[in-house]
Amino acid sequence: MRSVRRPEQRSPLTQRRPAGAALSPGLFPFPASPRIPSPALSFRGLRGPRGSRAGRRLTMSLNSSTLLNEGNAQGAKRNTECLESLLQSPSSVQDNPLQQLQLASQEVLEKAKKSGRSKCPQCHSSRMFYCYTCFVPVETVPTKEIPTVKLPLKIDIIKHPNETDGKSTAVHAKLLAPDDVTIYKYPCIPEYEEKRHEIALIFPGPNSVSVKDIAFHLQKYTKKSVCSSDDDCSREPLPKQAKIEPEEEKNPNECISSSMTEGTRLKKIIFIDSTWNQTNKIITDERLQGLLQIELKTRKTCFWRHQKGTPDTYLSTIEAIYYFLVDYHQEILKESYKGQYDNLLFFFSFMYTLIKDAKCCAGKK
Repeated sequence: MRSVRRPEQRSPLTQRRPAGAALSPGLFPFPASPRIPSPALSFRGLRGPRGSRAGRRLTMSLNSSTLLNEGNAQGAKRNTECLESLLQSPSSVQDNPLQQLQLASQEVLEKAKKSGRSKCPQCHSSRMFYCYTCFVPVETVPTKEIPTVKLPLKIDIIKHPNETDGKSTAVHAKLLAPDDVTIYKYPCIPEYEEKRHEIALIFPGPNSVSVKDIAFHLQKYTKKSVCSSDDDCSREPLPKQAKIEPEEEKNPNECISSSMTEGTRLKKIIFIDSTWNQTNKIITDERLQGLLQIELKTRKTCFWRHQKGTPDTYLSTIEAIYYFLVDYHQEILKESYKGQYDNLLFFFSFMYTLIKDAKCCAGKK
């Protein structure tokens, strides 16, 4: 009896595509390429009889395992190289907007990064770089190797109770300027009414003023405080003064600067540490009413946890503190800025670069 040879059956994955036919969109997400013999096809000794099912199954199995092993090997190599670059070499990003800062050596942070998390010397919790509840560096970050910044005024930070401690940058200010920064958790805040003529609040409200106008507005606040303590103030605001000769009249700017040196100088600034949606609860507190509100110049944030749905001009707490002090130094103290407060971003800039490098290594922008 004459044997009839059956036509060779092909797997759906190995069937030839008719000319002009389109690839299935969900099966091959890459363009068609010329047929290249698989490395497994060269191992003829491993194949079964010609056209047998066993031979075809063995070929497909070898093809799949070979490609899978190659992919895993390349992925593991890429991950290893990425991890080594993060842990062994100092981070560097070309488009780092903070790279022009005049910072102290961050070698201590590089070493702490390699050694991993460490214990807080006070509460013994496991932390990275610093303890955000005790406001102290961890055991692998010696305090003497952390820079200290001296500020021209005191800073109060009012922290919303729902603000996550580990995500807040307010602790950076306390770590780097411990003598001039105090952090309060709302609603436990001081009374500011008696000293409102020397205190201001950073908040972009409708009545906010710029940094350069602080002196003028504080002078008005001082007059109001005098009037409130004098019952006859409404009838005669100012006592009569002797006529001043024209040549002895002072420039208004000189009067403001002299009044600044006589007790009306800004002595404390208040920052609110919370998300924008949480701010309303704090800003409407009666203890903060009547304070001079200051708005900052428009600057873009570098914070890696930027709030969704808000513009990039919404700064993190440590950024707001830093930029205010730079403006205050130039506009109020009338001194050229030479990086005196750059170290306030000591932790911030290091973490920014670290996270930026990690995202680039993972293929994210």
